[in-house]
Amino acid sequence: MRFLGLLLCLVAVLQGVLSQVQLKESGPGLITPSQTLSLTCSVSGFSITDSGYCWHWIRQHSGKGLVWIGGICSGGSTNYSPTFKSRISITRDTSKNEFSLHLGSVTTEDTALYYCARHSQGSSM
Repeated sequence: MRFLGLLLCLVAVLQGVLSQVQLKESGPGLITPSQTLSLTCSVSGFSITDSGYCWHWIRQHSGKGLVWIGGICSGGSTNYSPTFKSRISITRDTSKNEFSLHLGSVTTEDTALYYCARHSQGSSM
């Protein structure tokens, strides 16, 4: 849980004035149950292929803690939470410097705020 708290702080810092790296999420506001949720995170000020970093998706239900969904690292390898592994895909488009979350067969339980974040591969998760 400590890692997830740090990720939220990282998202806030990345969008702040003190950092040139910015992450901007985009996607539909609402979808209906059983559809696939697709969100994209556009990165500026840093290349998603620069070694030593992974790019993650996390979510937060209203009034609850942060939950790590999965991530994709600079070399293209992915790592998914066992909770979502059967219905998740995280991809990247290096030409656009963005990465995307695809979460299939959504239900009302997937209603949450979704965040993207950068994480150094050298620091503990």
